Amino acid sequence: MKSIPALMLLAAWVAAPLVTLAQVPATAPVEMREVELTYPAEAIVEAVKQTTIAARMQGRILETRADAGSRVRAGEVLMRLDARDAAQGLAGAQAQLVNARAAYERSKDLFAQKFVSQAALDKAQADYQAASASAGQAGIATSFATIIAPFAGVVAQRLAETGDMAEPGKPLFSVFDPKTLRVVASIPQYQLAGIKQAMSAKIEFPETGKWVAATRTEVLPTADASTHVVRVRVTLPDNLEGAIPGMFVRAHFAIGKASKLLVPAAAVLRRGEVTGVYVVDAQGQAHLRQVRLGEAYGGAREVLAGLSAGEMVALDPVQAGVMLKQIQSP
Repeated sequence: MKSIPALMLLAAWVAAPLVTLAQVPATAPVEMREVELTYPAEAIVEAVKQTTIAARMQGRILETRADAGSRVRAGEVLMRLDARDAAQGLAGAQAQLVNARAAYERSKDLFAQKFVSQAALDKAQADYQAASASAGQAGIATSFATIIAPFAGVVAQRLAETGDMAEPGKPLFSVFDPKTLRVVASIPQYQLAGIKQAMSAKIEFPETGKWVAATRTEVLPTADASTHVVRVRVTLPDNLEGAIPGMFVRAHFAIGKASKLLVPAAAVLRRGEVTGVYVVDAQGQAHLRQVRLGEAYGGAREVLAGLSAGEMVALDPVQAGVMLKQIQSP
């Protein structure tokens, strides 16, 4: 099926019957307004509070209690490792501690009776302290068999399965706090001066059309030597729904203000390759007119050509089009 050329479609619009002002439900003026100029930058959402939990001892994984997407509380058990080797080490360390304590007590009695030297007493005391430290370290090692959540949040990844062998330093879980998120964008250094002057930004979520005002903007103090870009952190409001780490967004940084001719975005009608609006003239009649638009500013669009300040446009172009068809029909 061939597409209708834009010129033919425009000619059809011009030849269309008029719609009276009484039939148009609502109108709004095209007006000059001062708007905020922004510099858009692609950015990624990341968690302010995020950590990777790694194993601190060797042992086979006996039980896993959390998976990706699980909400966990601070201190909640996520995984258990086989701690039999650590338990044996603890038992041996405690036995050595008992012997070292007894030897130290005997050395003190013998020293009081002047049967041993000060050096012998000092050695017994040192052996006892070393055995006590070893027992304490062995006790701590056994606690490493229980993997717990360091803070309340969501499990982003589970990196090991039941039956796997855990090794010191091997990642087991990735956990983040969904309440505090931020956006990280890379800004060319030639735009840095304007962004620092305003230090405000809005975040656009392209998939949903949602816009969110940032609560804080922070320019990091270093630039990449190869690309000459600077990373900027933009803090999002707490408990923001629909935002997750790794999501693509656009950060719009304020760099100044300017006067623009704006038309309400609701008044814009698109048919094929042509963009137009229903303009209501001084005689109270509405007709279609082709326009050329620029950037979006909230609920309005910049007008580059086709409209003048003070003209009235229909806010519901679909309903105006339905009325137009009703006039055309016999």
